[in-house]
Amino acid sequence: QILRLLYRIFAEMGFQVYRSREVESDEFNFQLLNFPVGHPARDMQDTYFIESEGRGDNPIVLRTHTSPGQIRAMRAATATNPQDPPPLRIILPGMVYRYEQVDARHETQFDQLEGLAVGTGITFSDLKGTLTCLAQRLFGQNVRTRFRASFFPFTEPSAEFDIECYQCGGKGCAVCGDGWLEIGGGGMVHPAVLSNGGYDPTRYTGFAFGLGAQRIAMLRYG
Repeated sequence: QILRLLYRIFAEMGFQVYRSREVESDEFNFQLLNFPVGHPARDMQDTYFIESEGRGDNPIVLRTHTSPGQIRAMRAATATNPQDPPPLRIILPGMVYRYEQVDARHETQFDQLEGLAVGTGITFSDLKGTLTCLAQRLFGQNVRTRFRASFFPFTEPSAEFDIECYQCGGKGCAVCGDGWLEIGGGGMVHPAVLSNGGYDPTRYTGFAFGLGAQRIAMLRYG
């Protein structure tokens, strides 16, 4: 139900659904998204390796995020017209896999919903407006939101996106700690990622974000 609601909300903002594979190469899951081999940022995503023998620095993995679909979608778009590729506005839903200790906030298999917009003149304010509109559609017009500076290798600048805790109304409780609950993160697409997708970063900009469908369901239904 939550995924269908998210599809509907983003469709009304002009986003199309793009499906991408769950079994990926290290190159697409990490390297083309600005996670070089051996980079410490990889430690944020404990990975299931499926096949590594004889593959050097490009083993086969279960995708740790839906972000590899960004590269595949951009390359599909730029293949039609490399000199003047079309703008993109897509969401990429699907299962992702991480070697996690299962607890109230973590699972080894869960849904993500990625968003990607690429074009000319796209700014961080477009990302902020998109996610604020989403929060209002999900949790009501009066919901309070905030953006916190963060780090992701594939976006720069980057931010975490929070909503006010439904349990305590922002006062702080056992659910949230400080009155806020994270529902996703995002930022402006890193120039290296745009370039790897076939878009000239001197001409094009874009934003990307990732949401946790299970966490949104928990917040929406308590």
